Amino acid sequence: MKIATKKAAIGFIFVTLLIDVTGWGIILPVVPKLIKELIHADISEAATYGGWLGFAYAFTQFLFSPIIGNLSDRYGRRPIILISLFGFTVDYIFLALAPTISWLFLGRVIAGITGASMSTASAYIADISTDEERAKNFGIIGAALGLGFIIGPVIGGLLGQFGARAPFYAAAVLCLLNFIYGYFILPESLEKEKRRPFAWKRANPIGSFQFLTRYPKISGLVTALILTYIAIHAVQSNWHFFTMYKFGWNEQMVGCSLGLLGLLIGLVQAVLIRWTLPKLGEKRSIYYGLVCYAVGLFLFAFASEGWMMFAFLVPYSLGGICGPALQSVITKNIPTNAQGELQGALASLASITAIAGPPIMTNLFYYFTHDSTPFKFAGAPFFLAALLMGISSMIVYTTFKKDKRKQS
Repeated sequence: MKIATKKAAIGFIFVTLLIDVTGWGIILPVVPKLIKELIHADISEAATYGGWLGFAYAFTQFLFSPIIGNLSDRYGRRPIILISLFGFTVDYIFLALAPTISWLFLGRVIAGITGASMSTASAYIADISTDEERAKNFGIIGAALGLGFIIGPVIGGLLGQFGARAPFYAAAVLCLLNFIYGYFILPESLEKEKRRPFAWKRANPIGSFQFLTRYPKISGLVTALILTYIAIHAVQSNWHFFTMYKFGWNEQMVGCSLGLLGLLIGLVQAVLIRWTLPKLGEKRSIYYGLVCYAVGLFLFAFASEGWMMFAFLVPYSLGGICGPALQSVITKNIPTNAQGELQGALASLASITAIAGPPIMTNLFYYFTHDSTPFKFAGAPFFLAALLMGISSMIVYTTFKKDKRKQS
C-alpha cells in the first residue's frame, strides 16, 4: 500500500472507531438510571445487573469473535467492520425501546454476536503497518478510544437530562452514520492473495486458544494481558455505579469525569506514546504503564472526596503507554497472514475476561455497599484491580528475563 493511501486508510479507521466509541460512550452515564427504572431498585443492586449485562455481551462475543476474525482473514476486513457497525445500531435501538430488563440483555447479545469492530480494526492496522510503525499505529486505536470517551460521555451526560433513553437513540444514529461512512469511504486492507481459506477448526473459541499455544513465546505476555483486561473492568464496569454511590454524582458529573478520562487517554496514546516508545522502548513502556495503572487504581479505592477521582485519573491514564507496546510485541511474533486470527484469539481472551470481569467487579461493589455488608468499602473493586496490575507487571518482568537468557 502506498504511503499516501496508507495514511488515508489509518485516518479512515481512526474516524470509524472514533464514531463507534462515541456511540458507546454516550450511553455510559445513563445506564445505572435506566437499570434502576426497569428493576425498581437502588444503585447497589443495579450494579449487579450492569455486571451481568456485560457478561451477556462478552459471552456471545467470546463465542463469535474467532469466527469473525477468521472471516476477516478470508473475506477481508472491510465487510466485517461494516457488519459490526450495523449490529451495534440494532443493539442501541433495542436498548432505547426496552420495556423490561430482558430487552437490555437481548440487545447486548446482538451486539456481542456482531461486535468485532475493535479486533478487526486491529487486524486492519497490522495489515498496513511495518514492524517499526506498528506500536505507533496501534496507538491510533487508543487515541480513538480516548477521544470517543471525551465526546461520548459528555454528550450522554447532557442528553441524560431528557431521560435515560435519549442517549441510546443518539448512539443508534451515530452508529448508523458510521456504517454509511464506512460503506462509501473505508478501503480494504487485506489483499486477495494474502487471504486464506476459512476453517471451522480455527474459527472456534477452543481453536483460538490452540492458536495461541502454537506460539509459547507470547504465553507470558498473553497472561499479563488477561489480568490487565480483568483489572480495567474495575473502571469500565464500575466507575458510574461507584461515583454515584460514593459521591452522589449525577449523569452530567459522571459524563464529565469519563470525558476527562478520555481526554487523558487520548493525550497519552496520541502524543505521549510517540515520545515514550523511542525513549523507553517497548519493554520499559510496558513496565511503567502497568505500575501507573496499579497506582491509579489503588488511589481510586481509597478516595474520600469527589475531586480526588479527577486528580487520580492522571496516574491511571499514564498506564495507557503499556497497551500499544504490549500488543506490538505480541504481533511481532505472529505471521502476517495470521494477524486476523491473532486478533480474533485476543478478542476471545478479552471476552473471557469480560465474562468474568464485570460480574466480579460489580458484585464485589454490591457486597461491600448493600445494607447487610460486614463493613462498607465501595472501593474494593479498585483495590482488587490494583493487585492484579501488580501481578501482571511481575509476569511481564519474568517473561522478558527468560527471553533475555535464551538470547544470550
